Amino acid sequence: MTLKMNTHFTISDLKPGRYKEWDAYVDKHPEGTFFHLSGWHQIAKEVFNHTPYYLVAYQNDCVVGVLPLVEQKSLLFGHALVSIPFCVFGGTLADSDFIQRQLENEAITIGKNLRVDYIELRDRSPSTLTEPWIKHCHHATFSCDIADTPDTILTSVKRKQRAVIRHSLKNNLSADHKDNVDACYDIYAESVRNLGTPVFDRRLFRKLKEVFGDKCDTLIVYDDKKQPVSSVMSFYYRDTVLPYYGGGTPSARGLKSSDFMYYKLMCYAREKGFTTFDFGRSKIDSGAYAFKKNWGMQENELHYRIALIEADSPPNLSPNNPKYKLVISAWQKMPLWLSKIIGPYLSKYLG
Repeated sequence: MTLKMNTHFTISDLKPGRYKEWDAYVDKHPEGTFFHLSGWHQIAKEVFNHTPYYLVAYQNDCVVGVLPLVEQKSLLFGHALVSIPFCVFGGTLADSDFIQRQLENEAITIGKNLRVDYIELRDRSPSTLTEPWIKHCHHATFSCDIADTPDTILTSVKRKQRAVIRHSLKNNLSADHKDNVDACYDIYAESVRNLGTPVFDRRLFRKLKEVFGDKCDTLIVYDDKKQPVSSVMSFYYRDTVLPYYGGGTPSARGLKSSDFMYYKLMCYAREKGFTTFDFGRSKIDSGAYAFKKNWGMQENELHYRIALIEADSPPNLSPNNPKYKLVISAWQKMPLWLSKIIGPYLSKYLG
């Protein structure tokens, strides 16, 4: 697909030979995020078998705007075009409002041709909500500067949470930063099963490490018997570390190993030269939201928006949706081995 706007301006699909161009544009754009990088095109296609529509605007053959989109189609969860699924941030990056409008108009055209229920753009910053876009977000992120030393990192944490971390430091826990993707996945899979959520395919964790290299690593926490109790896969981009896929075994709560893990991740990231900690997205007023709020970080409202195409109302894929209650309850009782087999067939539509 190539849309000609005039002799010097075009919008086209991202071609395989121009991925580095795309990433260079993301790197230099002030609103560019890790989730805008072209590697997610490969993740969507190869891990989830979704169809990516990565739009690039060119002016005199130079990139002046990008919009990553991925089609998700499911009988159970609906049909959508999202920028982008499985990610906190997405949406349009452009050199001007005009280019942004042209890219988003093209997204509308694609959405109509595909007859999707809706299009979702996961903007980090607020956008002007002109037709057909409406605000659709119930999430926030939390972030903070990372202090210079382990002691100052600890004292920068809110007092009540600081006491929890100090408690965890007495529990003979150890943190291993050597990449162990499979161990990280196994702990994560058990954790999300216990929450009643379908787990991703193990290939996701392996492919993320393969595609993003040193921008992606794992941290495993072990108890005093050297048994893994908590794990997190984190992303590194610009000056920021973003813990993304984290979880713990049933013993993690008593050991406070998740609190230990995130504190150790801050210390480790600061040693590597990263100065910002982004705690990721949580649904407002959820348990995860309350946990992160206790750390005393800056809360940042997200600014997602949608355009309804075939649907009459915005989607509700929240776990709090009553129609998912029985499914969640049944999933929590499912054997772990079975959840790892069935989960990937459902989770690919829940990002």
